Amino acid sequence: MYIRRQKGPAYVALPDGTILSRSDLPSTKTMRWVARRKATVVTAVAAGMISKDEALEMYSISGEEFDSWVKAMTSHGRRGLRVTKIQEYRQP
Repeated sequence: MYIRRQKGPAYVALPDGTILSRSDLPSTKTMRWVARRKATVVTAVAAGMISKDEALEMYSISGEEFDSWVKAMTSHGRRGLRVTKIQEYRQP
């Protein structure tokens, strides 16, 4: 039996001292993207645990969608990732 080794580190230490591991990532079968799951993926990419391309492939999301998550999280924090807040945080 062949087990494929994941690229990147198994875990990363975040600036706030918490540890983010691959087991903390959402399932690759995720269909419902809540703010917490989006934030976890964005954080994993920003910390270098997974690459952006790997995240796009793993979760079958577009680069444009991922970039919108990054922009929302950068501008408004995790709250900006909530679907109910899109209109409130969207620039005119």
